[in-house]
Amino acid sequence: MKNNSEEQQNFAFGKQNYIWMIIGVAVIILGYILLSGGGSDDPDKFNYALFNTRRLLIAPLLIVGGLVIEVYAIMKKSKE
Repeated sequence: MKNNSEEQQNFAFGKQNYIWMIIGVAVIILGYILLSGGGSDDPDKFNYALFNTRRLLIAPLLIVGGLVIEVYAIMKKSKE
């Protein structure tokens, strides 16, 4: 019968890695939520809300930041 320390060595990542991965995915999802919308109800009218700061600056930065967090989560060495 294996003890707990031997069973934990079978995992590819440690607990902290998985926590960072969840945070990264949440940041990416938040970026995509902020990126959505901006359509017009009337197809003959153009909606300038498509070019606001939220969609052109904040959302892409959150998406790229989430990807950086994911890379960090994968590369981080586990202390366990």
